[in-house]
Amino acid sequence: MSVRGKDYEAALDRAADHARTWLAGVGQRPVPPQADADAVGRTFAGPLPAAGVAPDAVVDELAAGVEPGLMAIGSGRFFGWVMGGTLPASLGADWLVSTWDQNTGMRFATPGTVAVEEAAARWVLESLGLPAGADVGFVTGCTMANFVALAAGRGAVLAGAGWDVHERGLTGAPRVHVLVGAERHDSVDLALRYLGLGAPTAVAGDAEGRIRPDALAAALSAVPEGEPVLVVLQAGNLHSGAFDPFEEAIALAHAHGAWVHVDGAFGLWAAAAPSLSPLMAGAQQADSWATDAHKTLNVPYDCGIAVVADPAAMRAALGVHAAYLFDAGGPGNPYEKTPEMSRRARGVPVWAALRSLGGDGLAGLVSTLARHAREIADGIGAIDGVHVLNDVVYTQVCFALDDDERTRAAGRRLIADGGTWISGSRWRGRDVLRVSVSNWSTDGDDVAATVGAVRRAVGGQR
Repeated sequence: MSVRGKDYEAALDRAADHARTWLAGVGQRPVPPQADADAVGRTFAGPLPAAGVAPDAVVDELAAGVEPGLMAIGSGRFFGWVMGGTLPASLGADWLVSTWDQNTGMRFATPGTVAVEEAAARWVLESLGLPAGADVGFVTGCTMANFVALAAGRGAVLAGAGWDVHERGLTGAPRVHVLVGAERHDSVDLALRYLGLGAPTAVAGDAEGRIRPDALAAALSAVPEGEPVLVVLQAGNLHSGAFDPFEEAIALAHAHGAWVHVDGAFGLWAAAAPSLSPLMAGAQQADSWATDAHKTLNVPYDCGIAVVADPAAMRAALGVHAAYLFDAGGPGNPYEKTPEMSRRARGVPVWAALRSLGGDGLAGLVSTLARHAREIADGIGAIDGVHVLNDVVYTQVCFALDDDERTRAAGRRLIADGGTWISGSRWRGRDVLRVSVSNWSTDGDDVAATVGAVRRAVGGQR
């Protein structure tokens, strides 16, 4: 049976109709899902039917069944877990990526999407001020971006100690010492676990969660001379939004022969905004970086970005050679820069986002997110009984009430209210509520509505 365009028309028409309906209403609907997974699951319960149905009916059934369980992550009032929205150009590009269905692993086989990804990679490096000769891999998220970068670092520091981990494995290898900030993101630990490096050594931080250079210097001095070291720094603390002191920390680490990696899931993009770029001063001197395009850049899930300054280290860690695979030369094949040999063209929506924004628009996007965070902090900080706990330097706001129970109660009231979504967490030994401003569509009305929701949640306890 040959593929004919008309075979797709009805299903795509219905999908487009449902998408338009969702996008038209996502800003007005309650932010929390209106049904839990068990309730939605009952809609899809039962054995596989013997008879199939028309493709457009499948799309209708799917949309109707899933809709009650959807969270309005694309709402300008969603501030949970540092999740961005989706820029229009990126959504359109993502639809094309699915339509084209290209396995973007080899330059020879899928040159169209690979070329766009290579352009996107150049623009990412340019926008973030990273080395122009660095390799870029488009992965699922920042966990795998950290994995890719630290895999390259693991190979490089072990090679410096005379051990080829790619040939000999880890058994019998010199110990790799991994130093991380005490408030690093858990995805760093997860990536280290995947790499067989075990639990890292935590280095003390300051009140905002920034790694302390004196503590890092002490930890580096404790490493036996000549033993391999990885140092992981952070651009954007999960709670405070703070950035590590890169210039001093990287100089200390490099003086000890360490590989320095920067985990910047949402914070790396501060480099693109002149008003915020001082937060990233010196970070460009690191050896690798990780970020999420589906956070601050607002492309659809999923798209992490791994950047490694030394392409040879990245390709040694991730590359594979087989008779049926073509050697791309020069820029290399995409499969040499990610854990997957087969994947969708994740970098195409990144290109679309950057092309639609331009450099000025990207700077404006990032600086506006930070401005809205400060506005929310100012608004809720003026509410009696609410305490903003962090220095709001970027897109994160942490606040609490007078005690943990009141903070938890306010969080429950916010979710029940439905007008916004603010995540609960624990920081500095107390329960907190955390606002992560990440959506391009958040505007002044959303800021006001969020402050109003917090005021209702707090007032309802009195």
